[in-house]
Amino acid sequence: MAKKKGLGTKVRIQVKKERKRRIAVAMFSALALLIVVLSSYFAYNFLNQSPVQTLIEPTLQFKPENPNSQLKAAIVDHLSLTNPNQTFTEAAATTLTSAGYTVDYYSGEKVTVEFYRNLPSHRYRLIIFRVHTTGRGAFFTSEVYSTSLHVWEQLNDQIWRVSYDGNEPFYFGISPSFVKSCMNGGFNETIIVAMGCTTLQFNDMAQAFIEKGAKVYIGWTGSVSASHTDTATVRLLYYLLIDKFTIKNAIRKTMEEVGPDPISKAGSHLAALPEESWDYAIQNP
Repeated sequence: MAKKKGLGTKVRIQVKKERKRRIAVAMFSALALLIVVLSSYFAYNFLNQSPVQTLIEPTLQFKPENPNSQLKAAIVDHLSLTNPNQTFTEAAATTLTSAGYTVDYYSGEKVTVEFYRNLPSHRYRLIIFRVHTTGRGAFFTSEVYSTSLHVWEQLNDQIWRVSYDGNEPFYFGISPSFVKSCMNGGFNETIIVAMGCTTLQFNDMAQAFIEKGAKVYIGWTGSVSASHTDTATVRLLYYLLIDKFTIKNAIRKTMEEVGPDPISKAGSHLAALPEESWDYAIQNP
C-alpha cells in the first residue's frame, strides 16, 4: 500500500510540473503574439503615415485680363526636362488665358510624387499633362527611384519604378491605383488632357481619373512624338475653349488637321473617355 501511495504522489508532482510548463508555454506564446501584433501595428502606421500636405508652388503663372477665381488650369510639363518647348507653353497659355483661365505652369523638376498626391487640392478645372508615360499607363515623376522612399505605396503597387529605356536612371511613376487611393481629395469635373504616349491605349488611368471625379480624360491610343502631341494639343485647346466645340468634335477637327502620329505604326490618334462626355462642351461660369 505504501508503495502505491508513493507512486500516486510522484504522478501528482509530475502533473503539477506539466501544468506549470503548459502555463509557461502559453504565457510565452501570448507574449510573443503580442509583440508580433504590436510590431505589425507600428510598422503599418510608420509605412502608411499620412504625409504633411504641402502644395508645390508653380514655376510660372499666366493670368487673364479679368481673372475668375473659378477658372484655374495647370500645365504639368514633365517633358521640359527632356523635350522642352517654350512655343507650346506660350501657345497653350495664350489660349487658356484668352478663355479666362489663370494658368499655373509646373516645370519638370516640380513633378514629384507629392505633387501628384496633392494635385486635386488646387481645384483645377483643366489639367494638361505633358508627361512621359509607360506602356502600362504610369505617369513619370522627376523623382529618382529609391527602395527606401514611398515604401507603403510601393508595397501596394501604387508607385512603380520607371525609366525611359528600361535602363538606369530609374524614377518613380504613379500608377492608376495611386490616382484612386493616394491622391488627396477629388477632381471636380476636371478636364484631363494626357499628352503622353499610350495614355488611352488602355483604359486603367482614364478610369482612375474618372473615378476620382474628372469629367473627361483625353489621351492617345498609341505612341506619339513630343512635337506631334504639342501641335495637336494646341489645336485641341483652341477648339475646346475658344470655339466651344464638343469633346467629340474638337478631337475630330484636331485629327483632321494634324492627322495620326506619323511615327506610330498603328496610327496613334486622340480619343476620350467616358463616352458620355463626347457631347459635352465647356461652358465657363
